[in-house]
Amino acid sequence: MLDADAPALPRRVLVAGLSGAGKTTLARRLAGVLDVPHTEIDALHHGPGWVPRPEFLDDVRALAGSEGWVTEWQYGSARPLLAARADLLVWLDQPYPLVLARLVRRTVRRRVRREVLWNGNVEGPLHHLFTDPEHVVRYQWVHRHKYRRDLVPWARRERPDLPVVRLTGDRDVERWVADLAGLASGAGRGR
Repeated sequence: MLDADAPALPRRVLVAGLSGAGKTTLARRLAGVLDVPHTEIDALHHGPGWVPRPEFLDDVRALAGSEGWVTEWQYGSARPLLAARADLLVWLDQPYPLVLARLVRRTVRRRVRREVLWNGNVEGPLHHLFTDPEHVVRYQWVHRHKYRRDLVPWARRERPDLPVVRLTGDRDVERWVADLAGLASGAGRGR
């Protein structure tokens, strides 16, 4: 589960996984435990109308250059910038049926409730699953094997020294976060 070279208390953390794996949820929790900001990378990427923001990479560079952060490891153009400064990559490699079910529930909930996401965007009609190759559920389904096959080799190629923590289920996540919280609270007492 834990890479032997992982820092006890990382300051810059990337959270990787398929859509629906819980990246943003875990990133928020880690930010609280580590007392660093969480920046949702989708909020930097998506402008109105789901158009990528022109300042996206400038914002990613500014984020990567800061002293402490947690964010999701997405977008091929952003990954090298973030990986260059990260202390740790956390990989949520949960069972695929669970991740798919979470994504479908989240997508349906967002659509039905017309939840406003980043920069005024809302989920498109559910039938777009069948017509839009970029629909989040379809994209996840198509790329699920590639992600598992390529994530660690890509990270090792980009940053051979970047520690990777692989969490394969909710119990792994809870145990690891609890251990990290214990270390963080002990470090806080020593200041």
